[in-house]
Amino acid sequence: MFPDLFLNSTDSYLSKDSYSHKTSDDSTSSMCVCVLCVSTTVYILVGLCLPLGIAPLVRTVEEIPEPITTVIKGNIPSWINGSFLRNGPGRFEFGKDNFNHWFDGMALMHRFYIHDGEVTYSSRFLRSDSYVRNSEKDRIVVCEFGTMAMPDPCKNFFSRFLSRFKIPKATDNASVNFVKYKGDYYVSTETNYMRRVDPQSLETKEKVDWSEYIAVNSATAHPHYDREGASYNMGNSYGKGGFFYNIIRVPPPEKVEGEDKADFSGAQVLCSIPASDSRKPSYYHSFAMSENYVVFIEQPIKLDLLKFMLFRIQGKSFDKVMTWEPQYDTIFHVVHRHTGEQSKVKYSAPPMFTLHQINAYEDKGFLVMDMCCGDDGDVIGDFTLENLRRAPGEEMDKFYNSMCRNLPRRYVLPLTVTDDTPSDQNLVTLPFCQATAVKTGCGKVCIRVCIYELYDEELFQYGGLEFPQINYAHYNARPYRYYYACGFGHLFSDSLLKMDLETKKLKAWRHPGLFPSEPVFVPAPNATEEDDGVVMSVIITPRTEKSTFLLVLDAKTFTELGRAEVPVNIPFGTHGVFNEMH
Repeated sequence: MFPDLFLNSTDSYLSKDSYSHKTSDDSTSSMCVCVLCVSTTVYILVGLCLPLGIAPLVRTVEEIPEPITTVIKGNIPSWINGSFLRNGPGRFEFGKDNFNHWFDGMALMHRFYIHDGEVTYSSRFLRSDSYVRNSEKDRIVVCEFGTMAMPDPCKNFFSRFLSRFKIPKATDNASVNFVKYKGDYYVSTETNYMRRVDPQSLETKEKVDWSEYIAVNSATAHPHYDREGASYNMGNSYGKGGFFYNIIRVPPPEKVEGEDKADFSGAQVLCSIPASDSRKPSYYHSFAMSENYVVFIEQPIKLDLLKFMLFRIQGKSFDKVMTWEPQYDTIFHVVHRHTGEQSKVKYSAPPMFTLHQINAYEDKGFLVMDMCCGDDGDVIGDFTLENLRRAPGEEMDKFYNSMCRNLPRRYVLPLTVTDDTPSDQNLVTLPFCQATAVKTGCGKVCIRVCIYELYDEELFQYGGLEFPQINYAHYNARPYRYYYACGFGHLFSDSLLKMDLETKKLKAWRHPGLFPSEPVFVPAPNATEEDDGVVMSVIITPRTEKSTFLLVLDAKTFTELGRAEVPVNIPFGTHGVFNEMH
């Protein structure tokens, strides 16, 4: 429809010549499952030239609290009725103080309201305690992931010295995602704090502290939802008994007339999983959930608790206490979602790191888990503003080429392993899957999973993928065929992808100089097939001022239906949701 701004999968920003192809720990358990990759094949991208600077994607912008109209090009389907809500960093300095890491920027909420083929746009900064205090002092006074707040220069030397021995309070700068509990929307980060928000006006409401409801010190920004309306999440806790990963359940909403406040009544911890090493627990960003199981992935991105206790004294930021330690295995802790009982089987894998799950489901006695994985967990700390604001050229190319590529992998866990299960033979009998599961002679079970199972070499034209999404409402925790994601031919995503798991073929939307956000699938009314609907993404245009647009693709053909052009600058964000309105 728009040939000047649309490229199909054969028109590659990264040419084919730009890459090379090289060949819960239970003490009573007597079983262990190890997940490995069938192939040691490794794919890397080399010699890539990045001609475009991306500094405009991480610059401070103004909020637009009152909705403004957009210019529609093409056709926005009239059946779409609701708000596309996005979250992400939007302010990166206060006074003369600058944040160090992309994650540190103050949360800016965005709303694209879609009705009868028309679209309006508005945005608001989250009025978190962090934002308000920084604004009042006109400097950074609250510590963030990669930035330490400096002592107040107005205090005397002794007071400034003592302040270094105080462990800073966690930030409530909830810039990662929009999440939903009991029918209410919240914006969330990875601390114990969330903020309830109005999804129409983007007004900031009360702060919610998880620890006031259940015994956890933090929670992820990626909950799962079951079909009854309950929400599930993961949170940490630590004390004299050690460090634990906790599975949280918040029950479905109960309508109470006249109440406008956060409601977490009935929230409970389903299961507490002890860390394999209490001195070095694992960092995690999300978890997997199938119809009957929750799977916590304990990966070798470690939090050094001794460094954590000392980092304030040493003047270091939180990101410095996270280390990639590939001498540790990855462990899959499987917990029954309805009973909270933890499997006595220990499932383990070679070291890998994952931020986002694609889907998980059960099939003929096996648990199938698909996720985006990488082989170098140091990448999280690399997204400093200094790195992202480098000028295009050799240094930027070198930085990009040094980063690992996240790729879609499938892990298959046998659920019926017992003491009588034979050793040293493949346990996986699923006809569509090349994965193997072997119970070793020492009482362990090893699963070897083919890492190229969910894609073919065409994916490397797009630099791997991240930010996966599916038709969540109808296919989460169920067998599925399609998922949508961002391709990473640049430091930030520069393409949108649709992957067909049956054929391993993909469809792509990409154009040089355009940077799409995480795709969100919205099912069509009365849909009869999995991909009946649209995919929406916010497209950032750093080459042109104030020309951001909301892109709407036909999910089946992955061709453009229409766009809504917004005359404002929008920085690159993190996650979002579609809030359907009736």
